[in-house]
Amino acid sequence: QVQLVESGGGLVQAGGSLRLSCVASGSIPSINDMGWYRQALGKEREFVAGISTNGIHTRYADSVKGRFTISRDRAKNTLYLQMNSLKPEDTAIYYCALGGSIATTPLYWGQGTQVAVSS
Repeated sequence: QVQLVESGGGLVQAGGSLRLSCVASGSIPSINDMGWYRQALGKEREFVAGISTNGIHTRYADSVKGRFTISRDRAKNTLYLQMNSLKPEDTAIYYCALGGSIATTPLYWGQGTQVAVSS
């Protein structure tokens, strides 16, 4: 089993920044693309950003391109999401994901961390 623990969420004003972290532990597979998803109240969970096992390849949802940056520290088994120029519509629970097809059907999920952006 793989455990994913997110941190770094909080309340921020529009235009502000937050950095989310996700620490992975347990039986981490050798191929372990990772990513971030989010779910706003009353909406379906959506893909936000993904990064390949080697950290070279990244992809983003159109809604966050140019504002969010995904990165990872493989030595620390940690995934990051730097969120800049935050908007009220970014308010959601953010989930870390690992494995599988990261942009569509990840294998493992974290419990989520709340991000709230006030206008």
